[in-house]
Amino acid sequence: MPTDSILATLRASLEEERDQLRHQLEELERDSGGLDENFADSGQVGAQQGEQATLARSLHEQLDDVDAALRKMDEGAYGRCDNCGKEIQEARLEAIPAARHCIDCASTLG
Repeated sequence: MPTDSILATLRASLEEERDQLRHQLEELERDSGGLDENFADSGQVGAQQGEQATLARSLHEQLDDVDAALRKMDEGAYGRCDNCGKEIQEARLEAIPAARHCIDCASTLG
């Protein structure tokens, strides 16, 4: 289990990432309103909408992971693998603070 000082650093990193993800989602929503569906090249508009939808899903998934990590911190369960329950290595948490799986399970689950 990470020390209190490392947990504080990881929490700050997660909170900053959460704020950035929320900002990116807000910008994406604002930008998606600017697509002209009457534009002559409707295929291009459709492609742009598809790209934006894919990006939005990815950002929402990342935000869900960050929120889950912060919840786990509040509950005292942070740093445990969602799959096997083993402790996630500190180096992995420092690299990926929202990591949900230990390195063994992450490599197995894909």
